[in-house]
Amino acid sequence: MHVPDVQYVKSGDVNIAYQVTGEGPFDLVFVPGYVTHLELHWEMPSFRPFLEELSSFSRLIRFDKRGTGMSDRVSGAPTLETRMDDVRVVMDAVGSPRAAFYGLSEGAAMSLLFAATYPERMAALVLRSASPRTMWAPDYPWGRTEEQYEYALARDLQIFGPRTQAMEAVHALGRFEDEEAQFFLHMLRFASSPGALEALYRMNKEIDVRHVLPAVRVPTLILHGAEDTIVPVEVARYMASRIPAARVVEIPGAGHLALGSTGLTIGAEIERFVKEISEAGGWEEAEPDRVLATILFTDIVGSTARAAEIGDRAWRELLERHHALVRRELFRFRGAELDVAGDGFFARFDGPARAIRCACAITDRVRELGLEVRAGLHTGECELVDGKVGGIAVHIGARVAKQALPGEVLVSSTVKDLVAGSGIHFNPRGSATLKGVPEEWSLYAVERGE
Repeated sequence: MHVPDVQYVKSGDVNIAYQVTGEGPFDLVFVPGYVTHLELHWEMPSFRPFLEELSSFSRLIRFDKRGTGMSDRVSGAPTLETRMDDVRVVMDAVGSPRAAFYGLSEGAAMSLLFAATYPERMAALVLRSASPRTMWAPDYPWGRTEEQYEYALARDLQIFGPRTQAMEAVHALGRFEDEEAQFFLHMLRFASSPGALEALYRMNKEIDVRHVLPAVRVPTLILHGAEDTIVPVEVARYMASRIPAARVVEIPGAGHLALGSTGLTIGAEIERFVKEISEAGGWEEAEPDRVLATILFTDIVGSTARAAEIGDRAWRELLERHHALVRRELFRFRGAELDVAGDGFFARFDGPARAIRCACAITDRVRELGLEVRAGLHTGECELVDGKVGGIAVHIGARVAKQALPGEVLVSSTVKDLVAGSGIHFNPRGSATLKGVPEEWSLYAVERGE
């Protein structure tokens, strides 16, 4: 088949490389895992047939993550939130309002978050070798220990060392024939660097999207290699039990990554599932009634006493300046103002890192007015009604804000878990029982530079 040129689109100030192949009746976005290279993929004899198969029944949209492949190199590693922005920019560039997603390995976590945050843009979701969390936890026994993670990082960095050791590292990623592994190694070395690979590892270590799983409402197929030695197949079953419309298919003989004939088996499963969704009307426009959002509540500390001190007229003028300042920061960080109650704001964001940075900017800037603000944030599934959001997630956000100290930005554990790689740090504030909300919640104060 004819392979078109790689194209570029700006996401912020970063050039994202993308390529579109096929002319199928619906779009399929391939969200990559690990490291990719759009052009070198076609030179891999055992991977090209897989790409041709996907392109035979869909319009296949592929891209290289920022920092890898043919996209711009960046310092550090992109957050899941930034990766979602990159995908939306690519979809807009190719005129794709709604698509099925194929999220591979580490690309699965971002795909899950995208499905919950932008359900209007996703018709179906296929996950392969997926894991919602990387590290071990008492309630997640399939994750890696610190020792195991450091060992895996050191092993994979051998990709850039002597060829014998590099080949051992490649074979640890899946079941490959030697010739396949040689091509894969060539692609990895051209598509990344030791520093970029280590940065990705450090970011992926922090990923935890388990709270997002119940908010994924699109039809979901989870494909998992029966011989995956990196992510046990029990993880696939765990996710399927928490995603409302999910089912699992185990691929015999497949490891974590797969090429050759096994890749064609995976392609056939994707085709069968996505065509089924298409025939059932999955690409018809539908207004979502639920969406994952980050909720921000702010309020002025000691407002009653301050109003009494300066008088009604001066207080009204001060409030107007406060409101204008808050609205400037909401606009800057893409927040949507939902309500203003007296001296407090209620806003919604499509990304938790942006919401945190907005809250920090607000608490810093209002000091110029001689005011102190507290802020609380929570990420959860919200009900959509006439452009407004409601539900338990909103109540939790309001209760978190009530727990915040003057000048503090306080977040729920859900928010903390979703900003891996953002450079935002937190101090634990212990567990709290939030009035009217079931269970105890772990709260964290955003660490601020003085």
